[in-house]
Amino acid sequence: MWTKIVPVTALIASVSLTGGTAYATPSTPVGGEALGSRGLVAPEGVKKPPKTQATSFVIADVDTGQVLAAKDAHGRYLPASTLKTLTALTLIPKLDKNRKIRPSKNACNQEGTAVGLSVKATYKVDDLFKALMMSSGNDAAMALAETNGGLAQTMRDMNAEAKRLQANDTVAKTPSGLDKPGQSSSAYDLALIARAGLANPEFKRYISTKTSTFPAPRGHYEISNHNKLLWRYKGMVGVKNGWTSKAQGSFVGAATRGGHTILVSIMRHEGYFWEEVADLLDWGFSVRGKATPVGQLVDPLPAAQAAPQPGASAPATTQVTPAVQPPLLDTAAKKQTDSSRTIGAVVIGGGLLFGLIWLGYGIRRRRGRSRL
Repeated sequence: MWTKIVPVTALIASVSLTGGTAYATPSTPVGGEALGSRGLVAPEGVKKPPKTQATSFVIADVDTGQVLAAKDAHGRYLPASTLKTLTALTLIPKLDKNRKIRPSKNACNQEGTAVGLSVKATYKVDDLFKALMMSSGNDAAMALAETNGGLAQTMRDMNAEAKRLQANDTVAKTPSGLDKPGQSSSAYDLALIARAGLANPEFKRYISTKTSTFPAPRGHYEISNHNKLLWRYKGMVGVKNGWTSKAQGSFVGAATRGGHTILVSIMRHEGYFWEEVADLLDWGFSVRGKATPVGQLVDPLPAAQAAPQPGASAPATTQVTPAVQPPLLDTAAKKQTDSSRTIGAVVIGGGLLFGLIWLGYGIRRRRGRSRL
């Protein structure tokens, strides 16, 4: 069983706290009123987006930020390893990529997908980011979090970064994306995070690297990128895929053709999604510049409204020890109908309902194992 949480679209604003910083939750969906629909939101006058088994998706033009089509864009779901995009975006500016660390036993023993870190080996931060974004290493995620001053500090930093980006559907509880009660994101937020990441040269380098050598206690071995579209889809830049037994399949990816970049994010897909994502990307390229956008990927908040959290960075090469994560305040969720109606050139969802609390987020404590 799984429980879906949808975001708040209320006529009142709520406030969430992230590491002591207060942020007002918008009274309408971020990116435009149409994106509050749980149904398909698509422009008129062009062919409809191809079908996908994903419960939620967003197709957007990275250059303009225009959302070309969406379904349940702000629906909150478990993000699985796509949450690592937020981990990377948050920590890349904070950590010296040439710094060397020896991971803790806690980091090396993380469950799920691992790159194979060893307490006997020394790694550059650069190596760990490759392991994070190419091989989806949960061990690398924890090692990076501990290098950033501990798990608690990293979770504060990640949630502050999400609020800065206006990714208000996102609550990070782990740096790896392994399932944890209260953790969530949305197709819209994954698109926001990925768009911000694509503007960072180091982030873009990690997600677009197909293969790389990786250090071992003795010598090196080769790791490869889990994003199959890097080999299959013309112009694919990369980004991140994820899977857990509770979250099912999730993916966010971008491709560039003719000087233009299209981004697709999907959540809650029960099967093999690569061909469907390719079709969604093809559709995005075919309608960009021709279709009336149904929404907008918003810009980050000004620094004055979203002051960065102070980082605690330990000195040079040393054994990194884990820290305990404090509970974070969960934000409110919204409830909407699946009905839709046509207004102007777009199909938008029915009436707004007040959302005041998390509804039935009954995810059992047993976590699904991350495979991607």
